[in-house]
Amino acid sequence: MAWNSARTLILAVAAILPIAHTLGLSSLQDLQVRQTVGATNWTAFGCYTDNGGARTLSGSSYTSPTAMTVESCVNFCSTGSNSYIYAGIEYAQECYCDNFIRNGATSVTSSQCNMPCTGNAAEFCGAGNLLDIYYSGGQPPPAPIIVPSVGNWTSLGCYNDSTARALAYGAPVTEGMTVEGCTSACYTAGYPLAGLEYSTQCFCGLVLDNGSGPTPASDCDMTCAGNATEYCGGPNRLNIYNYTELVPTTPGGGGGGGGGGGGGTTTVSPVTSGLPGTWGYTACYVDNANGRVIGNEYDNSNMTVENCIANCIGENFTVAAIEYSTQCFCGDYLINGAALAPAGDCSMGCEGNSTEACGGPNRLSVYSSTGNVTILPIPAPQNTSLPGQWSYQGCYAEPATGVHVLPYELDWTTNNTIDACLNQCAAFGYPAAGLEYGEQCFCGDITDVAGNGGFLAPETDCNMPCSGDPIHICGAGDRLSMYYWNGTMNVWHMPENIGHYEFLIGGLIVPLIATVGINNKVTFLEKWGTSEYDNSTGAYELDLTLVDNYRLAWREMHVKTDVFCSGSIILPDKGGRQINVGGWSLESTFGVRLYTPDGSAGVNGTNDWEENVNELTLQRGRWYPTAMMMSNGSILVVGGETGSNASPQPNLEILPKPPGGDTVITLDYLQRTDPNNLYPFLMVLPSGRIFIGYYNEARILDPITFDTVTVLPNIPGEVNNFLAGRTYPMEGTAVLFPQYAPYTDPIQILICGGSTPGAAIAVDNCVSIVPEAENATWTLERMPSKRVMPCMVTLPDGTYMIMNGAQQGVAGFGLATEPNLSALLYDPLQPVGQRVSILNTTIVDRLYHSEATLLTDGRVLISGSDPQTYYPNGSYVYPEEMRIEFNIMETDWEYNGQYTITVNLFQGTTSTMRISLVAASSSTHGNVMSGGRILFPEFACSGNTCTITAPPNAYVSPPGWSQLFILDGPTPSHSLWVRIGGDPAQLGNWPDFPDFTLPGV
Repeated sequence: MAWNSARTLILAVAAILPIAHTLGLSSLQDLQVRQTVGATNWTAFGCYTDNGGARTLSGSSYTSPTAMTVESCVNFCSTGSNSYIYAGIEYAQECYCDNFIRNGATSVTSSQCNMPCTGNAAEFCGAGNLLDIYYSGGQPPPAPIIVPSVGNWTSLGCYNDSTARALAYGAPVTEGMTVEGCTSACYTAGYPLAGLEYSTQCFCGLVLDNGSGPTPASDCDMTCAGNATEYCGGPNRLNIYNYTELVPTTPGGGGGGGGGGGGGTTTVSPVTSGLPGTWGYTACYVDNANGRVIGNEYDNSNMTVENCIANCIGENFTVAAIEYSTQCFCGDYLINGAALAPAGDCSMGCEGNSTEACGGPNRLSVYSSTGNVTILPIPAPQNTSLPGQWSYQGCYAEPATGVHVLPYELDWTTNNTIDACLNQCAAFGYPAAGLEYGEQCFCGDITDVAGNGGFLAPETDCNMPCSGDPIHICGAGDRLSMYYWNGTMNVWHMPENIGHYEFLIGGLIVPLIATVGINNKVTFLEKWGTSEYDNSTGAYELDLTLVDNYRLAWREMHVKTDVFCSGSIILPDKGGRQINVGGWSLESTFGVRLYTPDGSAGVNGTNDWEENVNELTLQRGRWYPTAMMMSNGSILVVGGETGSNASPQPNLEILPKPPGGDTVITLDYLQRTDPNNLYPFLMVLPSGRIFIGYYNEARILDPITFDTVTVLPNIPGEVNNFLAGRTYPMEGTAVLFPQYAPYTDPIQILICGGSTPGAAIAVDNCVSIVPEAENATWTLERMPSKRVMPCMVTLPDGTYMIMNGAQQGVAGFGLATEPNLSALLYDPLQPVGQRVSILNTTIVDRLYHSEATLLTDGRVLISGSDPQTYYPNGSYVYPEEMRIEFNIMETDWEYNGQYTITVNLFQGTTSTMRISLVAASSSTHGNVMSGGRILFPEFACSGNTCTITAPPNAYVSPPGWSQLFILDGPTPSHSLWVRIGGDPAQLGNWPDFPDFTLPGV
C-alpha cells in the first residue's frame, strides 16, 4: 500500500444546508506574533509582502543568521543614527527599516508570516518575501515632492537622460543643489529648459535632445542635495522645468538668436510664398503658457518650414508649427488657449535655412492649409454630461511612495478621454476612475483611494489636457482627475448562512483528477511515475462511509502509464465506466484507461484501472486534452500538446476511432493560440452543436464535420488587458447555466477567473454568453476578488460554488502566489451584477492541481494542491439534519420517458419541492469535463408519489449518468444515479480486447 506521512488534506464543504454552522478551526502552530515590543511604544502592524527588487522597507537594514529577534530589529531601527517608524523582519534573519511602506506592498493574513526568529524560536520573523512589520506610532517626516513651479518655471515632469545628454549645457550651482538654484542658473544662462539629475547635477538647454521623453514620476526619486524636501531627478532621470516667458538673453548660435550659423545681420522672416497648395503663414503664437498648444512632434536637425509642412501633410494634418529652430509640431488646431505673440518673438532661424523664421523659445511659427487656425480653450475638468452615474470628485494626488492610488492602468497616448475611461472602468465593475498625465486611465475601487494613500490636492494641480479631448483635463504628473460611480455598482451578498468547512480525511497523494463514481465512491488519479511519493500506485478510491477509519477508507488502485494532466469523463454504459485519456510523456500521452466502479458503501470493490497501449490508444499523444461526451454517444477529445511543454497538438479525434485511416481533424485556431488554449472548454448545445472556448476566443462547431459555424466575440479579459486568457495556463473555469423544462430557453455559458500574460494578474470577473443568440455578446460581472485556477461546482439547487485558486500568477508549479481562501456562491436566477454571495473562508491554500467535486449528499469535496504546513485538528461533527428521502425503481431512462419516485418529506410539501439532474463529471485543473450540466425536469406529484419526465433529447442531455437530487427548498436529498439516453454508440461493448472488461450497453 502507498501510505506516506506527507498527505494531502481533503475537506468537505457544506455550502447550502440551512442548519450549517461555521466550525472553529484551531492551528497546531504555537509560535506567537508579538503584539507589543518590550516597554516601547512599538506594536505589531501586520504581515506584508516584500520584493527583493523593490523593497517594502528600503532604509537601513542588517542580517543576523543566529541572533535575530523582534526586539533587536526594533532597537536597530529606532536608535543611533536610525530614527524610523517602521521595522520589518523577513526570512527569520533579515531586518529592514523605513518611514514609509513602499512599492505597492499589501497586507496579507498574519499566519503567512510563520518563520521563527533565528534568535528566539518563540517569535515569528516574517517568511519568504513576507515581512512582519512593527510600527512606533510616530509620524513620518514630510515626504519630498516634485516642486510644481518656481516663479515662471513650471514642472514638465520626469524625463529620461543618457550619456548623450537630453540637455546639453551643464550649469554650475555653487550651493547645495535645489530646484530654485538650478532654474536660476539656467535663467541667467539664457536657457528656457532646466533639468535636475542625481541629486547634485543641473543641466540647461533650448530643446530636449537625443530622444528624451517622459517617464513615470516615481523614476525621479532622489532628493536634492541642498533640500531633502524636493526631488532632483534620479539615475539617468531629469526633473525638467520650463520657463513660460521669454528669457532675458539667448545662448550663442547666431541667426538672430537662433540656429542656422549665420551672423547677426541675417534677415529672418516667415515664409509667405512657394508653399504647397493652400498652405500659408498664420502668426506667431505663445507655447507653454498653459502647457503645450500643439502635439505630434517631428524634430529635424536640418529643419525648414517646408520640411515641417511636408511632415504634417504626410500625416494628414492641417496645421504646422515650428519652434526652437528644430522642432516641428503637427495638428488640426491649437489648444490650451493659445495666444498670439508679437511677430518679432518668432525670430530664431531654422537650422536648415537661417533666413526662415522657425519660432523661438516657447514661441511657434504657425502655418495652416485652411487659412484659419482653430484655437481650443484652456482645458477644464469635465464635471457635467458624464456617462452613467459618474460624478467628478476633484484633483487627487498620488502618494510619494510610488504606489498608484488605483491599481489598473491603461495608457492611451492619443485617444484618452474622460468618457472612454469612465465607460471602460464601469464595464469591468470598477466604481472609481482616475485620469493622469493626459494619457493614462486608472480603474479601481473607491476604497483603494484612501487605502493606497491618495489625498485631495489643489484643483490647479490637475492641468494637463486629455490626449483625445484637449478641452478637458486628465490630471497631471502624479495627479488624478478623480471620478466615482454614484450608486452601488456591484452587489455582493453576505448571507447569514455562509456554509462551513470540515476536515474529512487525510489524503495519500496530491490528486490531479477527482471523480465521483456511480458506486458513490470517489476515485483520485495522480501523476504516477512523476509522483512526489516513491511508493504511489497512481490511483486510489475513497469510500465516504469509512472516512472515520483512515486505513479502511482508501483502496489502492493502479495505472500503467502517467496520467499527469490527462482528461476524464464518465461513460453512458451500464457500468458507468470512467475513461481517462492522455498523459505526461511518451506512451502515456496516447493512453486510454478505463475503470468500472464496483463495490458498495463500506464494501471494497475489486475492479481496477484497465489499460494496454498495445491494444488501445489515442491517434495522437496528448498532454492537457479535454474530453466530452457527444450527443451521439461518442467521445470527443480535443487539443493539448505532444508532451510536457512540447509542441502543440492542435486537432481533435473521436473515440471509439471511426473506421478507416487517420481520422484526426486539424484546428488552425488551436495552432495559433498555443500554448494558452490547453484544457479547452467543450459543451454540447441544445441545437446539437458544440461550444469550444480556448484562450480568449470561442466558437460554435458543427457536430458532424466540426467546421466552424459561428465565431463568437472574443472573451473579455481584464480592464487593462484584453489579452487575458481563460484556459490553461491562464486558467479559469466554465459551466453551463441550468436548463428548465420544457427546455426552450436558450442556453447560457458561464466562465469565471483567469489571468493575464506578462504580469500574470489574476482576473476578477465572470463572463456569460448565450452562444446561439443572434449577435451574441458577453455579459461581464465582477467578483469580489481576483482568482486564477478556480474550481466551480454545480450544486443541486442550480447555483454554483466557486473556490480555490490564487490572486496572482498562472497555473503551474510555483507560478502563483496570494492564495484565494474565500468561497463564492453564484446564483444565475438573480439580476446581473447581484448574483454573487460571499461564503466562508478556509485556512488551506488550494492552488495548482486542486479539485472540487459534488458528493451525493450535496456537500462539495475539495482536494489536491500542495500539502499544507498547518492542519486543523480537533473533533468535527457534521450538523444533525433531517434530509428528504426518496426511492426509485427504474434507473435506466429513455428520452421523454416518465419515471416514478416515492418521496418522504420531513418539511414542506411536494408543491415547494424541486428536482434536479446533475450530469456526472470529472474535475481537474478547474475544468469540469461535462460542463457542469444541470437540468430541472418536469414532474407532477400525487401524494408522495411523483412522476418525472426525462429530458427530451441528446442535445439537451447527452447520453450518460446523472445524479438525481430531490430538494425540499435549499436542502438536497442524497442523490441516486440514473442513466439517461442509454448507450447509443455501444461503448459498453468497446474496446473488444482481452485486457478490458466490457459491462455491456
